[in-house]
Amino acid sequence: MKKIMLIACLLLASVGIYAQHAKGSFNIQPKLGLNVATMTNNDGSDPRVGFVGGAEFEYQATDLLSLSFGALYSQQGVKASDEGLDGTIKMDYINVPVLLNVYVAKGLAVKTGIQPGFKVNSKVKASTSGVSAEVDLEKAFQAAGVDASVKSVDFAIPVGLSYEYRNFQLDARYNFSVTKAIEAEGESTKHSVFQFTIGYKFDL
Repeated sequence: MKKIMLIACLLLASVGIYAQHAKGSFNIQPKLGLNVATMTNNDGSDPRVGFVGGAEFEYQATDLLSLSFGALYSQQGVKASDEGLDGTIKMDYINVPVLLNVYVAKGLAVKTGIQPGFKVNSKVKASTSGVSAEVDLEKAFQAAGVDASVKSVDFAIPVGLSYEYRNFQLDARYNFSVTKAIEAEGESTKHSVFQFTIGYKFDL
C-alpha cells in the first residue's frame, strides 16, 4: 500500500498544474443530469434512473486545488421485479456536496469529499397487470405490519472526475453512503449512486 501511495504521489507531482480558473476566484455552476441509483442488500434488483440538478459554488484556492460546495436535488432508490409485480422505492434528497478538487491536467480534476443529504420524499410504487399504486414508504411498512425505520438524513462519500472546456463541465461521480437509509426487521440498506451531470461555470 505504501508503494502504491508513493507512486500515486510521484505521478501527481510530475503532472503540470492546470487550474482552469484564476487563483482566488469564485464561480457558480448550475448543473443537471441523471442518477443510476441502487441500494445495498437488494440481490436481483435493478437501478432506478432518476434526475439530479442544482448548483455548486467553487473557490480556486491554489493553482492546483479548489473547494466546492452546493445543493443538488437527487432522485435515488431502487427497482425490483418478482412474479409479475414491479416495485420501485423512490427516495429523493437535497444533497449538499462539499468537495476538494485536484487539477491534474488542463480542465481535468479528480475530486472527493463529504455529502450530507436531507430526505424530501420517500414512496414506494407497485405495478401489476397494468394497475399501479404509489404510497408513502413508511405507511407501506406500517400497513404490512413491518417494524421499519426510514432515515431522514443520509451521509455519503463522493468520488469522481470532471472535465471542463470553455466553462462547460462534464462530471461523473460515485456516491456511496456510509449511513443506513432503511432499517427493517433486523436488516438495513444504504444508497449507492452513480451520478452524471453537465454544467456551466459563471465567474463571480
